[in-house]
Amino acid sequence: MFNPMKGLGALGDLKKLRDEAVKIQKELQQIVVSASRGRVSVELTADMKIKSFKVGEEEMRDAVDALNDALDKAQKKAASKMQEMGGGLSGLLGK
Repeated sequence: MFNPMKGLGALGDLKKLRDEAVKIQKELQQIVVSASRGRVSVELTADMKIKSFKVGEEEMRDAVDALNDALDKAQKKAASKMQEMGGGLSGLLGK
């Protein structure tokens, strides 16, 4: 017998997976790590966004913006390369 609901389980699984990914992303945004070397100090969130970059007491806002832009571009290129290699979510699900 034809069951129109058959196959929707996979969509539900994808929604659960996406919801979990969003939850983890929000948690990563709340984790802040810092490092210092000499006069330079950096604060970074666990989702790889630079919050603060200081040389001495001077906040280097332009450097923060430029570094975050570069990180974003690098992440997009990495994701694109993973897609080319058959990676990404579809690769994990065997499709």
